Amino acid sequence: MGFIGWIILGLIVGAIVKAIMPGRVGGGWITSLILGVVGAIVGGWIGTLIFNVDLGSFFSIKTWVLAIVGGLVVAGIYGAITGRSKSNA
Repeated sequence: MGFIGWIILGLIVGAIVKAIMPGRVGGGWITSLILGVVGAIVGGWIGTLIFNVDLGSFFSIKTWVLAIVGGLVVAGIYGAITGRSKSNA
Protein backbone atom coordinates (compact mmCIF):
# COMPACT_ATOMS: atom_id res chain seq x y z
CA MET A 1 0.00 0.00 0.00
CA GLY A 2 1.38 3.39 -0.95
CA PHE A 3 1.70 6.60 0.97
CA ILE A 4 -1.64 7.94 -0.29
CA GLY A 5 -3.29 4.73 0.89
CA TRP A 6 -1.86 5.26 4.38
CA ILE A 7 -3.17 8.83 4.43
CA ILE A 8 -6.68 7.73 3.44
CA LEU A 9 -6.56 4.88 5.96
CA GLY A 10 -5.30 7.30 8.61
CA LEU A 11 -8.14 9.73 8.02
CA ILE A 12 -10.66 6.94 8.51
CA VAL A 13 -8.77 5.67 11.57
CA GLY A 14 -8.77 9.20 12.99
CA ALA A 15 -12.55 9.25 12.85
CA ILE A 16 -12.70 5.82 14.50
CA VAL A 17 -10.30 6.91 17.26
CA LYS A 18 -12.36 10.06 17.84
CA ALA A 19 -15.45 7.86 18.28
CA ILE A 20 -13.67 5.43 20.64
CA MET A 21 -11.81 8.04 22.72
CA PRO A 22 -13.90 11.23 22.49
CA GLY A 23 -12.59 12.85 25.68
CA ARG A 24 -8.89 11.99 25.27
CA VAL A 25 -8.34 13.66 21.91
CA GLY A 26 -8.74 17.40 22.25
CA GLY A 27 -8.52 19.87 19.42
CA GLY A 28 -11.45 18.72 17.34
CA TRP A 29 -11.74 16.66 14.21
CA ILE A 30 -8.68 18.07 12.44
CA THR A 31 -6.42 16.98 15.29
CA SER A 32 -8.09 13.56 15.36
CA LEU A 33 -7.57 13.08 11.65
CA ILE A 34 -3.90 14.08 11.85
CA LEU A 35 -3.39 11.74 14.80
CA GLY A 36 -5.13 9.01 12.81
CA VAL A 37 -2.72 9.42 9.89
CA VAL A 38 0.28 9.39 12.24
CA GLY A 39 -1.19 6.44 14.14
CA ALA A 40 -1.76 4.43 10.97
CA ILE A 41 1.82 4.96 9.88
CA VAL A 42 3.17 4.20 13.36
CA GLY A 43 0.94 1.12 13.68
CA GLY A 44 2.13 -0.23 10.36
CA TRP A 45 5.75 0.45 11.23
CA ILE A 46 5.51 -1.17 14.67
CA GLY A 47 3.58 -4.14 13.26
CA THR A 48 6.30 -4.69 10.71
CA LEU A 49 9.10 -4.42 13.29
CA ILE A 50 7.62 -6.36 16.20
CA PHE A 51 5.32 -8.91 14.60
CA ASN A 52 7.08 -9.18 11.23
CA VAL A 53 3.67 -8.77 9.62
CA ASP A 54 3.73 -8.03 5.93
CA LEU A 55 1.01 -5.44 5.55
CA GLY A 56 -1.56 -6.37 3.01
CA SER A 57 -3.79 -4.27 0.87
CA PHE A 58 -6.08 -1.45 1.93
CA PHE A 59 -8.91 -3.92 2.61
CA SER A 60 -6.83 -6.34 4.70
CA ILE A 61 -8.06 -6.81 8.27
CA LYS A 62 -4.52 -6.90 9.68
CA THR A 63 -3.78 -3.52 8.08
CA TRP A 64 -6.87 -2.03 9.71
CA VAL A 65 -6.16 -3.55 13.12
CA LEU A 66 -2.58 -2.28 13.13
CA ALA A 67 -3.71 1.17 12.02
CA ILE A 68 -6.44 1.42 14.66
CA VAL A 69 -4.13 0.20 17.44
CA GLY A 70 -1.47 2.67 16.28
CA GLY A 71 -4.07 5.44 16.24
CA LEU A 72 -5.21 4.62 19.76
CA VAL A 73 -1.61 4.58 21.02
CA VAL A 74 -0.78 7.92 19.38
CA ALA A 75 -4.05 9.47 20.63
CA GLY A 76 -3.37 8.20 24.16
CA ILE A 77 0.13 9.65 24.14
CA TYR A 78 -1.17 12.94 22.74
CA GLY A 79 -3.90 13.07 25.40
CA ALA A 80 -1.37 12.38 28.16
CA ILE A 81 0.99 15.09 26.92
CA THR A 82 -1.64 17.77 26.38
CA GLY A 83 -3.47 16.85 29.59
CA ARG A 84 -0.34 17.41 31.67
CA SER A 85 0.56 20.69 30.02
CA LYS A 86 -2.92 22.10 30.61
CA SER A 87 -2.96 21.13 34.28
CA ASN A 88 0.48 22.63 34.92
CA ALA A 89 -0.40 26.01 33.41
